Amino acid sequence: MRHILIVDDDKEIVQLVAIYLQNEGYKISKAFNGEEALALFEKEKIDLIVLDVMMPKVDGLEVCRIIRAKNYVPIMMVSAKTEDMDKIMGLMSGADDYLTKPFNPLELMARIKTLIRRAYLYQEEQNDDEIIKVGGLEVNKTFHTVKVNGYPISLTSKEFAILYIMVSNLGRVFSSEEIFESVWKETYYSSNNTVMVHISNLREKLEKELGYKLIKTIWGVGYKIDG
Repeated sequence: MRHILIVDDDKEIVQLVAIYLQNEGYKISKAFNGEEALALFEKEKIDLIVLDVMMPKVDGLEVCRIIRAKNYVPIMMVSAKTEDMDKIMGLMSGADDYLTKPFNPLELMARIKTLIRRAYLYQEEQNDDEIIKVGGLEVNKTFHTVKVNGYPISLTSKEFAILYIMVSNLGRVFSSEEIFESVWKETYYSSNNTVMVHISNLREKLEKELGYKLIKTIWGVGYKIDG
């Protein structure tokens, strides 16, 4: 069951949207300002957000920017602002779609279903071997994406390649030479510290969020990730 967060300071609109969504079988959470929305998002596993723009305390544009900085959850923005620039600002802040008020609830439902289908259906149909999970780490081979505890982590192509080699071969120790020649497709020289630097960057990006040591150094041999 997909979990949708409805955010609007107009309680009647929230209730109306909630009724339609519940009738479609969705789980619903409600927030009536930006602060409530951000607090709920931190506590709950949300699959899509219906987000009003004009709200007290923290407006929808700022909520969208804060969430989008660390999560790719689909965001359906709604607003009474109808100018093209308002729509552009909404989309530039990270929204996936923008609908102006007053809206037809059936159109909103159709757009929500489209966003959910785009965001999740293909992922659910992928073969299990396309996604590798190790604890709180999730590595997606198809999309070259990495998530830690559900949050996207930005890696360079080389960092991703190094990580993928190790998570695809859990428990195996890889020497710096093996990693370098596999990723860079060049001859390795003993004085080359490139792999060490990239391993250090991976640790900094991943292990702080994971809360434990993911990449282990086997002194004099190389590096590995245990299952």
